Amino acid sequence: MIPSPAYSPATWQPFTPYVCALGESPFWHPNEQMLYWVDISGKQILRANMDMGTVETWDMPSEPGCIAPAASGGLVMALRHGIFRAQTWGGPLQRIATLNYDPAIHRANDGKCDALGRFWVGTVDETRTTKNAALYCIDARDMAKTGSPQVHCKISPNAGMTTANGLAFSPDNSTLFWADTPSHTVWTWDFDAPTAAMTAQRVFASFAPKPAGWQADPAASDNGGYRGRPDGAAVDTQGNYWVAMFEGQRVCQFAPDGRLLAEFAVPLQCPTMPCFGGEDLKTLYLTSARHHRNAAELAAYPHSGQVLSMRVEVAGLPVNFYVD
Repeated sequence: MIPSPAYSPATWQPFTPYVCALGESPFWHPNEQMLYWVDISGKQILRANMDMGTVETWDMPSEPGCIAPAASGGLVMALRHGIFRAQTWGGPLQRIATLNYDPAIHRANDGKCDALGRFWVGTVDETRTTKNAALYCIDARDMAKTGSPQVHCKISPNAGMTTANGLAFSPDNSTLFWADTPSHTVWTWDFDAPTAAMTAQRVFASFAPKPAGWQADPAASDNGGYRGRPDGAAVDTQGNYWVAMFEGQRVCQFAPDGRLLAEFAVPLQCPTMPCFGGEDLKTLYLTSARHHRNAAELAAYPHSGQVLSMRVEVAGLPVNFYVD
């Protein structure tokens, strides 16, 4: 299990007062100098202009699990009932693919594009019983010939996973990171970018499970003996892996070899996913959740559901664009 070093100093600031039920999938758009993210439970995509202090919201027909910018403009998005494309903000949605799951009990969750412009989407088993979450790769680079994106299942629904999270790629695109949140485990694979082949699965980081009967207690200095479980993640230019620890009140930074470099305390119970942004990519943005949290916790952590930010020393990798 991962040891627990002392928390590193962290100065988090609310990026915007806007509150989400379940904030996720943030990315910094370098061309627009805007932060995008989603509210899964609120069925919205959001974007914020840091200079103007404005937040725009876009209602979706079903829950958006993840989004990515497209090189030709607009967004690609994974909603509960399919993969969609919009050419402009607020524009019409075009369904471009359907993933192989039952949307009554499954939905899209964490995902992002790789360096070659393919959209990777993980799923979640909302029953938490069938354990048939999967990871898909949507490749639209040859649309002129194929007429529609090619969908490849990269981690099978039979792999015993429940909640896909923590997807990220190393700076040289030779390593893929992926987590199953309830398993409290992050894995890595050797990744061949041209073919999207994943081989040599191994444990990158594992965390102690939630103690029996654990309940969030804002008054407990040690979070009641629980350190959280891995949610969304991002990678910096040195290859360090930054992961939000859901219910753990922290973000962890791991070296490429799996050593825990630092823990950053977060002033809320449930951070969900970090991303790097700002002109120099040295601002770490962090989404968070407030849905299904009790009143005492929300009173103790009023920033729950907001996006927080802090400055970091090492720049992050820029967002990858979807290519179609």
